[in-house]
Amino acid sequence: MRLFDKVAIVGTGLIGGSIALAIKKKQIAKEVIGISRHRYTLALAKKIHAIDKGSLDLEVIKDADLVILATPVNTILNLAPRISKIIKGNCIVIDVGSTKQEIVAKLSKVFTHYLGAHPLAGSEKRGIVNATADLFKDSLCILTPTKNTDKKTLRKITRLWVELGAEVDILSANRHDKILSFTSHLPHIVAFSLIKSIPQRYLKFASGGLKDTTRIAGSESELWSDIFLSNRKNILGSIRILENNLEKIKSAITRKDKRRLNRILKKAKEKRDNLI
Repeated sequence: MRLFDKVAIVGTGLIGGSIALAIKKKQIAKEVIGISRHRYTLALAKKIHAIDKGSLDLEVIKDADLVILATPVNTILNLAPRISKIIKGNCIVIDVGSTKQEIVAKLSKVFTHYLGAHPLAGSEKRGIVNATADLFKDSLCILTPTKNTDKKTLRKITRLWVELGAEVDILSANRHDKILSFTSHLPHIVAFSLIKSIPQRYLKFASGGLKDTTRIAGSESELWSDIFLSNRKNILGSIRILENNLEKIKSAITRKDKRRLNRILKKAKEKRDNLI
């Protein structure tokens, strides 16, 4: 079902490229435009039929009905003022950044029809080469409207994500960032820290458990540096809780307290078993 005439996606990497492919597959827009810093990215996006046209110049978005910002957090923040001077007045703007407070605070003031979004989909892989039209199938997308978000924009963007295959949930930007600091950002910190803690010469003995646990440490460093710093307060809080739990395990091992250690591990297993 067509929802838009022209969609412009700024950032045609894994997420932006997958959105483009899904929009094309579902025929949600008449035309999809890709904007990137790299010509080869646009050439590949066009080759796999993710976009109808690509450009290095932001001016190409001037007559878009929907602009999707699918770049790292700092790039979203830096591009917003410039984009606001290019788009038409009734254009809807959404971002797909992994943190929301800083982005929503700025973009809701810059754009008349803005709505924050965060699709909980993706992988440690990057780039248009790994994009897929089914990336959002059976996933969850969080929308972060403000009191000033108009209902028409919320309805239309909700419909967009449902058409892309996602279930939609609504959270405030503050609530989103607190929750994601535990469920997404902390696991990445653990994975990065864990692989860094292991001597290089031991890695040839790595089991499947280590590979599974550290898979997301293969994620893009620039992207995750932006995420960690933009959600600094919440992430520091989640790290403190992790440190507290590590200290409890360390204490039980130090004291050779098998009963306490077993109790800690059992409770953790019960929680993991309930994870859907």
